[in-house]
Amino acid sequence: MLWIPCGQGFNGGYPISAWRYFKHHGVVTEECDPYFDNTGCSHPGCEPAYPTPKCVRKCVSGNQLWRESKHYGVSAYKVRHDPQDIMAEVYKNGPVEVAFTVYEDFAHYKSGVYKHITGSNIGGHAVKLIGWGTSDDGEDYWLLANQGTEAGVM
Repeated sequence: MLWIPCGQGFNGGYPISAWRYFKHHGVVTEECDPYFDNTGCSHPGCEPAYPTPKCVRKCVSGNQLWRESKHYGVSAYKVRHDPQDIMAEVYKNGPVEVAFTVYEDFAHYKSGVYKHITGSNIGGHAVKLIGWGTSDDGEDYWLLANQGTEAGVM
C-alpha cells in the first residue's frame, strides 16, 4: 500500500492512496488538526507559497487525545474512467474524487466552464466531482468542487 507520509504534502501522488490511508490509518478532524491553508501551500498559482507544515500528533483544541479523535473510512475503491460508470457512481453513492491534468492557464480560472487553452502542464490536481451537465453550446462538462468552490470542466 502507498500513502503520503504525514507532513510531506501531496507531492503528486495518487488520490486512492489517501483514501486507503483514511481506511487503514484514520484521520483526525479539523478541530484537532486544522487545515494548513491559512499558512499557504507550495504548488504553482497558490499564494503565499510555504512548505507543508510538519504534522504534530497532538490536538490543538481542548485536550483531546489524537488516537481517540480519529475517524476511519469503511472502504476505498476505484471507479473505471468510463463517463457512464462515473455518472452511475455519483448517482448511486454521491460525490467522487477525481484527478485531472492542470495547465498554466488554470491558475487564472475564476468561474464558469474551464477549458485548457494555453500553457504547459504543471501537474495534477484532485477535486470532488459532484455532477455533470451540458453547456448552452452543447458541450458536456463535469461539475467539480475545489476547496469550497464549484467549477465546470470540459
